[in-house]
Amino acid sequence: MKYYVIAGEASGDLYGANLVKEIKKKDQNAEIRAWGGDLMHSEGVELVKHYKTHNYMGFLEVVLNLKTILNNIKFCKEDVKGFNPDALILIDFPGFNMRIAKFFYKSKFPVLYYIAPQAWAWREKRVEAISKYVTQLHVILPFEKEFFKKHGISTKYFGHPLLEHVNDFKKNKGISKEEFFKKNNLDINKPIISLIPGSRKQEVIKKLPIMVGAAASLCNEYNIVVAGMKNLREQYNIHINKSLINVIYDDTYNLLNNSKIALVTSGTATLETAFFEVPQVVCYKTSWISYRIAKSFIRVKFISLVNLILNKKSVNELIQSDLNKLSLTKELHKLKNLDYQKKIKSDYFNLNNKCLGENVSKNIANSMLKTIKDY
Repeated sequence: MKYYVIAGEASGDLYGANLVKEIKKKDQNAEIRAWGGDLMHSEGVELVKHYKTHNYMGFLEVVLNLKTILNNIKFCKEDVKGFNPDALILIDFPGFNMRIAKFFYKSKFPVLYYIAPQAWAWREKRVEAISKYVTQLHVILPFEKEFFKKHGISTKYFGHPLLEHVNDFKKNKGISKEEFFKKNNLDINKPIISLIPGSRKQEVIKKLPIMVGAAASLCNEYNIVVAGMKNLREQYNIHINKSLINVIYDDTYNLLNNSKIALVTSGTATLETAFFEVPQVVCYKTSWISYRIAKSFIRVKFISLVNLILNKKSVNELIQSDLNKLSLTKELHKLKNLDYQKKIKSDYFNLNNKCLGENVSKNIANSMLKTIKDY
């Protein structure tokens, strides 16, 4: 069968790659065309567009790039029609993907949505659109199943695929501490503070200087390491002193697996950090206009997925003006306290229990294939 998959971010690329791998096990003749990234491409999909070319964050950034976004939507619609798939699989990326779902919901193929739009956080009316335009919805946050059920939408929840992915990495792919420190010229006698500023250029510009400023005071006690991405190398060169701070490119999991504490940009990375049991401070900063607009719409108490899933303040969040060198330095020193670390790790244990599943990507693929067959 033919599958058209659309993922617009790094996390979607990861989830999509694992899903594609499982689909191919069941359908050896699968022909897959996709918007995604390197991970999906490595699974043999025909990559239409890389997420790095169209990944915008924040209301202002979207407005400034609106013409490009609209052109991409128009191109995508035509490309899907030309490919004529047996199923359209949309992964997260709601601003884009819901427009595609609306365009194709009356087509001869099912529209399968994986990782639901966050209607529970803002724009609850989007639930009506999901109900109308989406054939089947797969969710990955434990509280989403009940939320959508209250709105009359049946969902599939098998656990969080990221936890399964991280556990698999720990068992089969992570290198030893000694090898990791030697490979990256780190002082094995000093623990690691990880700085995870995000995968987008604007995230790095907004947050990395503050993270570096807070962590630099501890460089005599810790290895300070930035989780870098090669396409953003220029930004790291601008904001860091290489004699004090290391950058390790495209190896975030081995970095987290060997980290003591972390400063993390809000998003999927907060969950990854929690699943690696690393105490963290969550950092969020965007343009003033984007923040004011978001604040007027968003109804949830927390921004980090860790706190949202636990429904409590487990890890501290520094948001917008609260994210500055002084406040982040204070939080960083607080994270050094062993009793505080123990408390956070206890919460992480409960988080794991809420997110735990078995063969998550396999079960999602099987569910989708059944829906396609029965459609």
